[in-house]
Amino acid sequence: MLRTDPMPTASPVDWIVFAAGIVGAMVVDRVITRSTAVGFRQALARSCLWICIGLGLGVWIAYRLGTASGITYVTAYLVEESLSVDNLFVFLVIFRHFRVAESAQNRVLFWGVLGAIVLRGLFIYAGAELLNHFQATSYIFGAVLVFSGAKLLKKDKEFEDPEKSLVFRLAHKYLKTTREFDGDRFFTVRDGTNLATPLVLVLIAVEFTDIIFAVDSVPAVLAISQDLFIVYTSNILAVMGLRALFFMLSGMMDRFHKLDFALSLVLIFIGLKIGLHRFLHIPNSLSLGVVLGLLSLGIALSFMLPPPKGTPPEAT
Repeated sequence: MLRTDPMPTASPVDWIVFAAGIVGAMVVDRVITRSTAVGFRQALARSCLWICIGLGLGVWIAYRLGTASGITYVTAYLVEESLSVDNLFVFLVIFRHFRVAESAQNRVLFWGVLGAIVLRGLFIYAGAELLNHFQATSYIFGAVLVFSGAKLLKKDKEFEDPEKSLVFRLAHKYLKTTREFDGDRFFTVRDGTNLATPLVLVLIAVEFTDIIFAVDSVPAVLAISQDLFIVYTSNILAVMGLRALFFMLSGMMDRFHKLDFALSLVLIFIGLKIGLHRFLHIPNSLSLGVVLGLLSLGIALSFMLPPPKGTPPEAT
């Protein structure tokens, strides 16, 4: 069985504090969002709010469960937050491809994030159960992460046409849809018939994208900790800040063209950590330093080296 964390576990009080913090932050986030279109300053304020909530929970965990648990949480949160950035590139491509108005993007991401919270919870629970009952799962997770990191390291960023995905084609086949958008509505009435607008198909594409990325992110966070409180809270807080982060970075995502290089090394490092856990124990304090160092390197290289020509991808 995979080594579990020798740390105190969260009490109902900790879960209540987490839930209250999420609800309170969502209310404040809604107040900050005065309109459906999100400007840079508004997105910056919202991003700062969610980052403060995320790091603030780390302080709470350190106070309640000990410094070791706090370090583990911060490591997991940083990994999940950085892996989430890659989602944003794909979201940008989807929105550009379907020419989704900025006023509608916010609503799509809102419901996409809520769906991701439920799906991530199911994936995390299933992954934790597999790790607890089947020792070989840790080696499978490790191999998946190393393979994903190596694939990300050597490839150029190529984006597949969202309309070619199997899920999108099935949705388009079995849903009655219109060809025109109706503001930010998911459904509209035409000739007395309720029809789905293309925004529903965009939402499906966003949710499917998150499922694909969860294949990497969930094993990555479970490689850092098997404490469900730390795993779930770090994952959810990273996802909750995605909307604001998207609008803040959407105009300059091409500047982070070397982030994939850093993320690939992070995935390989964490994959080796979980795959070799029976032979080599790497403290989470060291893991935190490695993750921070790799991410800092990726950001520094992004600003030092010019982005490749042709980025970001344009809508077809």
